[in-house]
Amino acid sequence: MNVGYVLDVSREVIWTIVKVSAPLLIISLIIGLIVSVLQTITSIQEQTLTFVPKFLAIMLILVLCGGWMLSTVAELFTELMAQIPTIIR
Repeated sequence: MNVGYVLDVSREVIWTIVKVSAPLLIISLIIGLIVSVLQTITSIQEQTLTFVPKFLAIMLILVLCGGWMLSTVAELFTELMAQIPTIIR
């Protein structure tokens, strides 16, 4: 096992993390911005107001994209486990 291989595996793992977490982070950002604008317009300064909409949106995204997320992570795990015999030689 050399440094190039470790860097390739690290890059692949980080890219998978970015791909899998992007839908959740993007929807959380969008909902947070919308609620913040509404709070500014209505002068409501409640800090916990964003929790419920973000929670519901993230649960919806998990229901819609959860299968894809799980299969992506499982595919990476399977690929890494299949490479173990090659690594230990």
